[in-house]
Amino acid sequence: MPNSRPYVKICCIQNLAEAQLAVRYGADLLGLVGRMPSGPGMIGEDTAAQIAAWTPPGVTAVLLTMETQADVIIEQQKRTGVGALQLVDHVEPEQHRQVREALPGIDLIQVIHVTGPEVVADAVDAAETSDAILLDSGTPDAEIKVLGGTGKAHDWKVSREIVQRVGKPVFLAGGLNAGNVREAYESVRPFGVDICSGIRTEMQLVEEKLAAYMEAVRG
Repeated sequence: MPNSRPYVKICCIQNLAEAQLAVRYGADLLGLVGRMPSGPGMIGEDTAAQIAAWTPPGVTAVLLTMETQADVIIEQQKRTGVGALQLVDHVEPEQHRQVREALPGIDLIQVIHVTGPEVVADAVDAAETSDAILLDSGTPDAEIKVLGGTGKAHDWKVSREIVQRVGKPVFLAGGLNAGNVREAYESVRPFGVDICSGIRTEMQLVEEKLAAYMEAVRG
């Protein structure tokens, strides 16, 4: 993939119409948010399954799951039919392996919440059993976990170090918008970028914001 063309994941897709709009503007991945302890964008599994069934070739439907046990994650994928799973909480390597054995061909994207330099080692470890890493700005150790959708940026210097050290594709999320995505990309050099709230108003996807973001990210 040329450095000037990051992959784009449009997250918090609410319905089929939003999915179609995102694909029309060039999204490579569609993020479908399952049940979460907090945060925006959650949809039911029936809606996720509808969007996944529609998703055209060359685009991947991604289910965001808070679950950490392989058997539960496996059943979620079977019910929704998505092409990838985004694990937003810490999942033990053995659970990763069980999911991979049960779901060959389904990509596993492990989220690392960039709370400080200490997570670099976590990202390196997670990359051993994941197909990709996604860097976000959650607070997984809070009393009520925040596992994404914060609209807040984190320390891009830490993110860049992770990109340089892991041998897997890395997606950058957290506080991105049309005004800062090029700077973020140039600073971090991720494989892809991920956005939720930065192109929405009251959680509704806004075409003008989407168009401006895609223009900025394509450069």
